[in-house]
Amino acid sequence: MMINMMIYVVSMLILIIMVLVGVAFLTLLERKVLGYIQIRKGPNKVGICGIPQPFCDAIKLFTKEQTYPIVSNYLMYYFSPVISLFLSLLIWMVFPYLTNLYSFNLGLLFFLCCTSMGVYTVMIAGWSSNSNYALLGGLRAVAQTISYEVSMALLLLSLVVFIGSYNLMDFELYQKNIWFLYLFFPLSLMWFSSSLAETNRTPFDFAEGESELVSGFNVEYSSGGFALIFLSEYASILFMSMLFALMFLGSSIFSIFFYLKLLFIAFLFIWVRGTLPRYRYDKLMYLAWKSYLPLSLNFMMFYLGLKLFYLNLVI
Repeated sequence: MMINMMIYVVSMLILIIMVLVGVAFLTLLERKVLGYIQIRKGPNKVGICGIPQPFCDAIKLFTKEQTYPIVSNYLMYYFSPVISLFLSLLIWMVFPYLTNLYSFNLGLLFFLCCTSMGVYTVMIAGWSSNSNYALLGGLRAVAQTISYEVSMALLLLSLVVFIGSYNLMDFELYQKNIWFLYLFFPLSLMWFSSSLAETNRTPFDFAEGESELVSGFNVEYSSGGFALIFLSEYASILFMSMLFALMFLGSSIFSIFFYLKLLFIAFLFIWVRGTLPRYRYDKLMYLAWKSYLPLSLNFMMFYLGLKLFYLNLVI
């Protein structure tokens, strides 16, 4: 029993360390790709091709003096980035290790719960700063994330109905012969754009709309607090890429191809940022409630009917 607990703890620590290292290099990849999209080099001064750049940035951010607004609700202001990162790393615990770390049978429900909790950290970060700009950014982020989570949960339910399980390991088993990308192609596109909205990325980055909101909900954060918000956002991007690769491009997590697919989806996140302009806010709400919600409901009903038809045939 004690040995099992030790294996769990060590596996968990290794996973978290690897996620944080992955996040560091994802930021470097993003800066490089955006650089080449804008016909420039990106970071290339520190070390060979700027490879140590993310670590230099981390050292700079965490050694800077922590400033905070005098009128802020200090404890909430201080702890919301910490909880945000904690939730982003907690979601990774459902990663389907064969050691069965925490990838229990209701892994997808756990993922939905954790992403829903992430809204509160953004809201509290915006509110506790006692700044009008930060509060506005927080409100927009909450409205946006709530709008997308409804259709996102329904998209997930379509897949769950189809395979009859909430366990992430089953996605790998069911895609031995054919990827779900072919069976659920419209769903995969909707899932990808919902992932962009969920992680506050361009073209849905209203929580941090630099042009009109001066950085949004994190405007009052500097040094360590800003770094933690940044880390949690990129950890979420990596997780969403992993989930997409697992759900629609299924392969064994012990195969190198799985990680190449994950990298490709993460690259798509960056590519979209370099290519598309920001959506208008009312257009986003229209897309969430009048396009994605009816579509995801219809798809869920369709796959439910398909599953029942198949079960009747078998019986």
